[in-house]
Amino acid sequence: MSGPVGIVLVSHSAAVAHAVAELAQGLAGGGATAPIAPAGGTPDGGLGTSSELIVEAAEAVDRGAGVALLVDLGSAVLTVKALLAEEDELPEGSRLVDAPFVEGAVAALVTASAGGDLDAVVAAASEAYGYRKE
Repeated sequence: MSGPVGIVLVSHSAAVAHAVAELAQGLAGGGATAPIAPAGGTPDGGLGTSSELIVEAAEAVDRGAGVALLVDLGSAVLTVKALLAEEDELPEGSRLVDAPFVEGAVAALVTASAGGDLDAVVAAASEAYGYRKE
């Protein structure tokens, strides 16, 4: 039997990826949450995206139910798309999610932690585009 969907947060900044992961975990209601991992910056601590860090994070959160990858900016999207195109770099069932980074991360983690499958996690994160702030 597989576990929950894993979440990977891909940012150009390690600090941003870590902070959003921490925020999502805090807002997911305390208790046990689905696995979430930041993949921010470059291996030497600089700004950018790293295929190596993304693959490591995806492998760390993979429990067999799929991995939802949320990204912050353009080249992060391109890096994840390139990894998905390779078909053997990321765990089976990995999916790039078109969602706002912060709100999408929270929605994805809450849904995955409640036992939602990959389709439900992707839908919840994507629906975060509709959150109104006025």
